Amino acid sequence: MADAPQLLLDHHLKTLKLPTFLHEYAKQARLSADEGVDHIAYLARLAELELIDRERRLVERRIKQARCPAVKQPSSRARKHALPGNGRASTSRPFPA
Repeated sequence: MADAPQLLLDHHLKTLKLPTFLHEYAKQARLSADEGVDHIAYLARLAELELIDRERRLVERRIKQARCPAVKQPSSRARKHALPGNGRASTSRPFPA
């Protein structure tokens, strides 16, 4: 029954929807023990990793929902009609002061 606390913790982290905590807590516990870090710093590391992961997934989800193309190429037709005249901006007139 030594695995009961670990199984319970895994279940709670899944229920609370803390995937980064679930995947990182054992690794961070070993690192914290090796470095002599206290429990507050250990939890702060886990919380920071969770926050970074959530922000990354939020950005990915918003990009996907926006259905933006990866690289937007301007069409040659749009460039022709962008500027009047020969397609070049006139630099002969100074800007008004």
